[in-house]
Amino acid sequence: MKKYECTLCGYIYDPEVGDEENGIKAGTDFADLPEDWVCPLCGAEKSDFEPAE
Repeated sequence: MKKYECTLCGYIYDPEVGDEENGIKAGTDFADLPEDWVCPLCGAEKSDFEPAE
């Protein structure tokens, strides 16, 4: 599973870690995140994320 980076603040969404604080379990692929999920650091939308290098 690929990591994704927020283009606004640099937060890296790692599917192996998930986003437990916001109810996203480890192992959740970026594509499977709810459409209303936002960056936990800056509140950016999913559309503001790009695949991390």
